[in-house]
Amino acid sequence: MKFGKTTPILRIFDEAKAREFYIDFLGFQVDWEHRFAQGMPLYMQVSKDGCVLHLSEHHGDCSPGAALRIEADELEAFHQQLHAADYKYAMPGLEEMPWGSQDMTIADPFGNRLTFTNAIST
Repeated sequence: MKFGKTTPILRIFDEAKAREFYIDFLGFQVDWEHRFAQGMPLYMQVSKDGCVLHLSEHHGDCSPGAALRIEADELEAFHQQLHAADYKYAMPGLEEMPWGSQDMTIADPFGNRLTFTNAIST
């Protein structure tokens, strides 16, 4: 038996805020988006390098308040990039972890926590 990649689904409530945070601030790109009809909730995939996330306005897909750990090999450069973006709702810091890695945690506008870490799994 072989398992494949995991794609987390994160609950969002406002398309404009989601785009401002994930696209404009974090630098993800929109891969595709879907609505069953005009005016219906949005479901979209965003990605940055090997990180793929699904963002959903559908109430039954997931609950707000998820926590993710995302591996990043250039964490300090990403940290500097985010500070230069001048996003007024978040100014993440780097935290030295007791096990020797660095983490940078950012909450999205919907209560989901994204922790970017340079603790690369093997």
